[in-house]
Amino acid sequence: MTASTPMLITFLVYILGMVLIGFVAYRATRNFDDYILGGRRMGSWVTALSAGASDMSGWLLMGLPGAVFIGGISESWIAIGLTIGAYFNWRWVAGRLRVHTEKNRNALTLPDYFTYRFEDKSRVLRILSALVILLFFTIYCASGVVAGARLFESTFGMSYDTALWVGAAATITYTFFGGFLAVSWTDTVQATLMIFALILTPVFVIIAVGGIDTAMVQVAAQNASNLDMFKNLDFIAIISLMAWGLGYFGQPHILARFMAADSHHSMASARRISMTWMVFCLGGAVAIGFFGLSYFSTFTEQAAGVTANPERVFIELSKILFNPWIAGVLLSAILAAVMSTLSCQLLVCSSAITEDLYKPFLRKNASQKELVWVGRAMVLVISLIAIAVAVNPENRVLGLVSYAWAGFGAAFGPVVLLSVLWSRMTRNGALAGMLAGALTVIVWKQFGWLGLYEIIPGFVFATLAIVVFSLLDKAPSKAMLDRFDEAEREFQTPPVSAEPVMVR
Repeated sequence: MTASTPMLITFLVYILGMVLIGFVAYRATRNFDDYILGGRRMGSWVTALSAGASDMSGWLLMGLPGAVFIGGISESWIAIGLTIGAYFNWRWVAGRLRVHTEKNRNALTLPDYFTYRFEDKSRVLRILSALVILLFFTIYCASGVVAGARLFESTFGMSYDTALWVGAAATITYTFFGGFLAVSWTDTVQATLMIFALILTPVFVIIAVGGIDTAMVQVAAQNASNLDMFKNLDFIAIISLMAWGLGYFGQPHILARFMAADSHHSMASARRISMTWMVFCLGGAVAIGFFGLSYFSTFTEQAAGVTANPERVFIELSKILFNPWIAGVLLSAILAAVMSTLSCQLLVCSSAITEDLYKPFLRKNASQKELVWVGRAMVLVISLIAIAVAVNPENRVLGLVSYAWAGFGAAFGPVVLLSVLWSRMTRNGALAGMLAGALTVIVWKQFGWLGLYEIIPGFVFATLAIVVFSLLDKAPSKAMLDRFDEAEREFQTPPVSAEPVMVR
């Protein structure tokens, strides 16, 4: 039995387990509401871990460790920015969005929510937001397909083309059948596997090189600047890395987890669970890249894989340091990260086409069963497009994620944030903000002005556009203001205590 056989068996068992969950969810999916948002009955643990797993795609175990391996500890500014952004997204948006989407005709998708929140009878907001989702998520899905292909390519020696299809097949299968319930349940399993891998691997790397002190000496001996948080970074570079945190306010696949929670009162405990999980995972990913520098500078004869592609540092360390059976479990964490994010992205794209384009414009009276099957068909269509985008083997995971993350963060982030915080916001403000954010990202990406990450100007211009066009517009209707006030009152209402209150 070759070393790759136990890993292959482990992968197959893992994939079959995820597909089985998909079929169980298939039997629990009764209507389109279930298929898109799981009937809004996700508890705090599932909400927290599903939000985390759907957020941390293949870039967590490939892109981020690879960036730190190349650039040193200074690349961890991304992790710091993400942690801050995620915290404020949970604090400001999560609970409010859960309430606002319910108060606005039980909106199932972001385009749904924008349409009803701003009383957009023209439906232009619905169309524009659905198109933004399809544009940027196709790129985002492609990044997941690339990460999965890299995993199978480097682990089992497959050709990139074969690995592309193998890596995508399992995710497509359980998303196709099980919808949101399958995605959320599998995310919980996958989040557990990811944190296990990201804690265990750096510990074994440190042990292998002789301890933390030895590792630090070896990293410094290779290049002392690897220990410098400001290595080759000016102010623009640092805020560009930190600005990744701005993206959280506009990621549809993460916001969908908030919308699906059983109650906004679940958000406080979900936030604590999710942030704890996130800190450990990001810290582990940075540690793998950083201490990987020490390991491969010591054992240079084993460095061929990471020299060819630094994004494989976690893969190579797992294969070298662990028994093949354990390595199979650890490498399944990459598959977990890829599958968790790709599945919810496919589902959001599917729901955008089905709920926001097909149902309102083509089949207003479509049955629930028809909508579910159209949604499933759209999962297949978007998957094929993402695979086509990912065919280029030169694609880098972090680069693809960076563009899509900026697109959503700028186009939707300010719109979502202000829609739950500012009652004076209007439809024209939302439309102007969405257009300004998306177009700024697309143009800025092409020209790369100032070396500034495109999400920053996109977010700023979108926010300004929202405020200016809302103030120039006529005031929101009384019904719109009443719904906003009702949602805010419900959000501020404390949960009812399970214990009876004794009156003296």
